Amino acid sequence: MFTKLLIANRGEIACRIIKTANAMGVKTVALYSDADKDARHVAMADESFYLGGSAPSESYLKGELILDIAKRSGAQAVHPGYGFLSENAGFARQCEQAGIAFVGPGADAIDAMGSKSAAKIIMEKANVPLVPGYHGDDQSDETLLKASTEIGFPQLIKAAYGGGGKGMRIVESEKEALEAINSARREAASSFGNDKLLIERYLRQPRHVEVQVFADTQGNCIYLSDRDCSIQRRHQKVVEEAPAPGLSDSLRRAMGEAAVAAAKAIDYVGAGTVEFLLDTHATDEASSFYFMEMNTRLQVEHPVTEMVTGQDLVKWQLMVASGSELPLSQDEVRIHGHSFEVRIYAEDPQNEFLPASGKLNFLREPEQNRYVRIDSGIRENDVISNFYDPMIAKLIVWDESRPRALQRLVHALESYQISGLKHNIEFLANIAEHRAFSDADFSTDFIDRYGETLIGADLDGDNSGEQNSALALAALYHLSAQKEQAKLTATNSQDPYSPWGEVTGFRLNRSGIHQLSLLDDQQQIQHLTLSQVGDCYYLMLNEQRLILSGELKQDLLHAEINGHKSKVPVSREGDDFTLFLPTGSYHYRALQTEVIEEQSSSEDKLKAPMNGTIVTHLVEVGSEVTQGQGLMVMEAMKMEYTIEAPFDGTVNAFFFEPGELVSDGALLLEVTPKEDKPS
Repeated sequence: MFTKLLIANRGEIACRIIKTANAMGVKTVALYSDADKDARHVAMADESFYLGGSAPSESYLKGELILDIAKRSGAQAVHPGYGFLSENAGFARQCEQAGIAFVGPGADAIDAMGSKSAAKIIMEKANVPLVPGYHGDDQSDETLLKASTEIGFPQLIKAAYGGGGKGMRIVESEKEALEAINSARREAASSFGNDKLLIERYLRQPRHVEVQVFADTQGNCIYLSDRDCSIQRRHQKVVEEAPAPGLSDSLRRAMGEAAVAAAKAIDYVGAGTVEFLLDTHATDEASSFYFMEMNTRLQVEHPVTEMVTGQDLVKWQLMVASGSELPLSQDEVRIHGHSFEVRIYAEDPQNEFLPASGKLNFLREPEQNRYVRIDSGIRENDVISNFYDPMIAKLIVWDESRPRALQRLVHALESYQISGLKHNIEFLANIAEHRAFSDADFSTDFIDRYGETLIGADLDGDNSGEQNSALALAALYHLSAQKEQAKLTATNSQDPYSPWGEVTGFRLNRSGIHQLSLLDDQQQIQHLTLSQVGDCYYLMLNEQRLILSGELKQDLLHAEINGHKSKVPVSREGDDFTLFLPTGSYHYRALQTEVIEEQSSSEDKLKAPMNGTIVTHLVEVGSEVTQGQGLMVMEAMKMEYTIEAPFDGTVNAFFFEPGELVSDGALLLEVTPKEDKPS
């Protein structure tokens, strides 16, 4: 076994590999770019080396530099993780030539699977089922059009060296074929530097099922489990589970044996994934699945296989790379229970899933145990860079059955709390709670079919009750936070009975009134007026009378609304705060807080609500103003208060200038009502 391992990757997968290496007594070497100098994987490793700039081309893709670091550090092996150099045959070959073990398949195997069309030819010779199609080298328009007609419609034209949905076109009829070929060709050349295409029959509503294979240098090759990865968005996986639901034992065995045949056909070594399309409309189970591609690396979704097999696949990788045999034979593999994985991303589902970058200023993860696992390279206060994939974490759950595992997933997503940037947790929760998903009634078009419901963009739905509750809790939190701050101020003043420790707006024989202005996620300003009697606040919200009370204990608001008690986690950053409710997270920004008294006359509203200082005039003498318009600003208790016009009228005079002190109850200005304006 190696004594030192260099990890040619970053983030979550680097941390994942370090954990297993540490457990095996193998020292680790990390790499980092400018953006990652304080990253979690750097802190976890035994030592680390600087690569260069933040862009991958300036750091994690610099194969020669990485190999030089491996030599200088004394690492006997390089683990490429996934992405970056993990499927780079040239880098694997350089490692082999330098006498450093590449934790993955040999360069020839990577080459063989690097071209989708070449891979299909190899699989055809190995009797692995293929979707009817054309994978030849003759790329003339005439040949491709002839093949297109013979294959039939609908069909899929895609880049032979592509991925991620680029260079891919669905063709419904013969008249669309030539235009689709030319379009796919241009995109393939632009994205991958190679315009070679292949054409296949397009399966409507297939499932995406893949099989984990493992092979050693002694000629042993087995399959461990199948995984369903049908929940995708633009050909990118969103949810994965193992085992794939609804498959018969005979179908699982047939797919597993086909996957092993595919691996053996290229003398594969290490961990690999053979991906199949499963035709949900096929009448013959034996001919219902087709080879799609083989990924010659560890997959992002490998944890679900680990959870149902009880095996550490990274440990297996290191054992195989060091020359050991596979720990298990095919007959010894056992599948127990069910597992799900979801990828938590910094992205905005309601804005075309636009990636988000910035500081993750609040992070609370679900408790990890035998049922819940979190693989992450991100910590609270880390910055999500725009140079790399915006994944925050992978959430993996397991239980004895699919329904119980799904329940674990829903609960874990409810417990995940993030603020500081947009994320997809609510989107993932909506998938997990969708009836079709819980019934395993899905295909690769699941998100396309149910998209509006899943992203919470159904504006016709009535969620006013949820919004009202969130807004009421936001008001209660803000007032509670003010109260805590005032108490702290009083404590610091060494006078626990100081009036500066009160924010009740108390007036003799009158109740206090609190006016709040909160900016919500939809950039709408919510103006709220709450009256206070004792420790309770009264709020009218959309014709509903709410009685609120509560207190803040660190990051937890102990709230009561109309007799319903709850504990609400809250994060705060300056004037911004986020409430984490079972229905999702709600973000607000406090724009202004005012404490005024109930007024018995219009003139009272033009008086100073307490001792303070005039800050500024907002209008000129002689200005015509409307009811509610701001007239002047005064400061008291280190907060600003806007004096508003109690009615439509004209400003006749200001009695105090900016900078002057005013006493509680002093008349600040004179406004003549519109109807009484002199002619």
